[in-house]
Amino acid sequence: MSEKRNIRDHKRRLLAAKYELRRKLSKAFCKDPDLPSDMRDKHRYKLSKLPRNSSFARVRNRCISTGRPRSVYEFFRISRIVFRGLASRGPLMGIKKSSW
Repeated sequence: MSEKRNIRDHKRRLLAAKYELRRKLSKAFCKDPDLPSDMRDKHRYKLSKLPRNSSFARVRNRCISTGRPRSVYEFFRISRIVFRGLASRGPLMGIKKSSW
């Protein structure tokens, strides 16, 4: 199941990167108060016709090993649970579990 979620998230990332420029331009035209309202409406309509998954708000950082969506360390791209296990076993370079 986690592999399926990671694949879905990866597709969303690709779509967001593909439509990023179009989305930003349409949003800029929609927010510009100097433009006539019919032009702003036209760009608002174009923005609504873009795929929903092309928005960066739908992209979620997930753990690459478990697919867990919460408490993911962005630098390592793994969750805190997996990180703790790897740190105690030692395969992460430069990371060791502290004890005092």
